[in-house]
Amino acid sequence: MEEAAWESIAENQRLLENVRLFHAYHLQYPSHGYRWLNAKIRLDKGIILSNPYAHKCCKAAGIKSEAKHYKYKKPGAAGKVFPNLLLSELQIDGPLQCIVSDMTAFRVKGVYYELTLYMDLWNNEIVSHSLSSKRGDRMTYISGLKELLELKKQHPEYQMILHSDQGSVYASKAYNDLLPMYVTRSMSRAGTPTDNGAMESINGWIKAELFMDFHVTGDRPVETEIDEYITFFNEQRPAYALNYLTPKQYREIYAP
Repeated sequence: MEEAAWESIAENQRLLENVRLFHAYHLQYPSHGYRWLNAKIRLDKGIILSNPYAHKCCKAAGIKSEAKHYKYKKPGAAGKVFPNLLLSELQIDGPLQCIVSDMTAFRVKGVYYELTLYMDLWNNEIVSHSLSSKRGDRMTYISGLKELLELKKQHPEYQMILHSDQGSVYASKAYNDLLPMYVTRSMSRAGTPTDNGAMESINGWIKAELFMDFHVTGDRPVETEIDEYITFFNEQRPAYALNYLTPKQYREIYAP
């Protein structure tokens, strides 16, 4: 066999071994597949692989995500509370111009928790969150909203859109009366989670990562564990949609 061919085989074996070693080192994140592993190798080691090649390496090594994620359904009929501005041609070119929000629920040691998130659609950064162990606690929505509005005061140059589903708290007068004039409301169509697809997708990832990667057990205060995860999500977790940057890195590089 020609020398160049031997060198190609040796290089492929070296890269495959790197993928195996890096995966073994990061076994605490079993919910992630080849794209995330490829992003971490690129960020931490400077080794650049194409996603198709990374997929082949992971397949050869028997590496795959252990999580199941949200699958979207066909959109339904339009709602009537607030218009869905995400269906229009939005030009989002900076932070805090469009915030999406949703609540996700989970149990730890038999205790029910509701986590309300506010995410910047520009860089997928969780800019505000609130946790409660009380079912239907509207204060998780309101506390998160107040934290968001405090952050917005640092960027008076932006007109903010706040998008949510048509949940009872989001649609309530008490909630919307808190909004200043510079915040424009937007809502998904009734029974159509795909209208808030980015937030729905993130909710799926978060629940998988909390229990499969961060092993939230309740042995420590759940609030502390959630805060630590949000820090990881914003500052350490590379995002494929952000060209393998973390939300914080993307903001620091590209914010006007």
